[in-house]
Amino acid sequence: MTTTTNNNGDGVHACEVELIDTHAHLSFPAFDDDRDAALARAWEAGLGAIVLVGSGAGLKGNEEAIALAETDARLFATVGGHPHEASEVDAAWMERMEQLAANEKVVAIGEIGLDFHYDHSPHDVQRRIFAEMLALARRIDKPVVIHDREAHEETWALIEESGVGHCGGVFHCFSGDVAFAERAIDAGFLISIPGIVTFPKASVLHDVVRAIPIERMLIETDCPFLAPVPHRGKRNEPAFVRGVAEKIAALKGLAFEDVARITTLNARRLFGLPGVVLAAQIAYPIRNALYLNITNRCSLACRFCTKAIDFEVKGHYLKLEREPSVQEVLDAIGDPNAYEEIVFCGYGEPTLRIDVVEEVARALKKRGVRRIRLNTDGLASLVHGRDIPSELAGLIDAVSVSLNAPEAKAYVGICPSKHGEAAYKAVCAFITDAKRFIPEVVASIVAMPGVDVEACRKKAAQLGVELRVREYMNVG
Repeated sequence: MTTTTNNNGDGVHACEVELIDTHAHLSFPAFDDDRDAALARAWEAGLGAIVLVGSGAGLKGNEEAIALAETDARLFATVGGHPHEASEVDAAWMERMEQLAANEKVVAIGEIGLDFHYDHSPHDVQRRIFAEMLALARRIDKPVVIHDREAHEETWALIEESGVGHCGGVFHCFSGDVAFAERAIDAGFLISIPGIVTFPKASVLHDVVRAIPIERMLIETDCPFLAPVPHRGKRNEPAFVRGVAEKIAALKGLAFEDVARITTLNARRLFGLPGVVLAAQIAYPIRNALYLNITNRCSLACRFCTKAIDFEVKGHYLKLEREPSVQEVLDAIGDPNAYEEIVFCGYGEPTLRIDVVEEVARALKKRGVRRIRLNTDGLASLVHGRDIPSELAGLIDAVSVSLNAPEAKAYVGICPSKHGEAAYKAVCAFITDAKRFIPEVVASIVAMPGVDVEACRKKAAQLGVELRVREYMNVG
């Protein structure tokens, strides 16, 4: 079982890094000989839940998915009519579908949609049944699991017409391009990534994964179909979803644990599964670094800050009930040498608690920590009325300073504060001063619309530092 460290301010404890296979046809005949063994392998591989899909095997398939889900608290089911079987659906079929959908183990309507590749059912019949299934989802207020193959525009038109957007949903086994993925997530849908992402020639899906926020993704096997590499060509099973998460991590430059944590949270939220409650965290891992969240207060009201939306960063909840003491921060860190670097960052400006930053950094250095980084708005010297960079000598190994604009007027428009244009002068002075005391100093900007990146790069060069360009609306 894979484990990672979860720090919530009450000390350090190990927790399972769970995966959720959000689309598994485990009730299909392909598993009749070893279904229990396949489930045992899934739990051993670190799965915390599996969403069973009976659609595609008639009413019986839906009934069997529910029956299987009722055997284990970690199993859940969806019900629906696959576009391949649309010709079989009649009034009695739909009446039974509504009865099945009321079962407490049923978390969504699906997979439903259109498939114009195989044409197992006439297009007009597929459209009619898809519309009826969407209406059912809206009526009972459950999310939808969409099957869309070579029918993007027709699928989208029926979704918009149905008004199911408020119910939420996911495009299962996503087959569109980046533009279609962006369209889906803009409308509130998630996209689900199958084992195809591990195929060397799946370049379009690779581009989608790189472009779309991990916060809008699910992972799935679609077993027994589409086994990922190195199992390609064999029967797929839920345990193999780990390979999907590993490939996404590689494509996005994240740790496997990041992908597991975030996609699991996404799945639990979409399908209303247990385990969504998040505790505020003081120390939280992303990739190979541990970030410290010591305050939610800020010196600026930056237009790009996502705190206005929520307090989550890469699956971690950062809204503090109160500001932690030095000892609470150290307790939350646990073993600092388990990470390549410790970063003062969080969802606030850490230098507003500069004394805490310095005390914690001093304690970490005594523990042998090699690299401590500070992410800051660069206003510390202005706010505290003294030379802060000199105090950080020997404590902070790297500092990233938010430059955010090439000149003062533009800065005020992006990062307003009570300091006005004086804030930008203070940021530039902080960068210049920091170079004397801190080994590594970089300036950063958020590439929000309207920001002149090249002008910012020139300004950073004038200050004698490199520029890091951060992606807009992608924190962490």
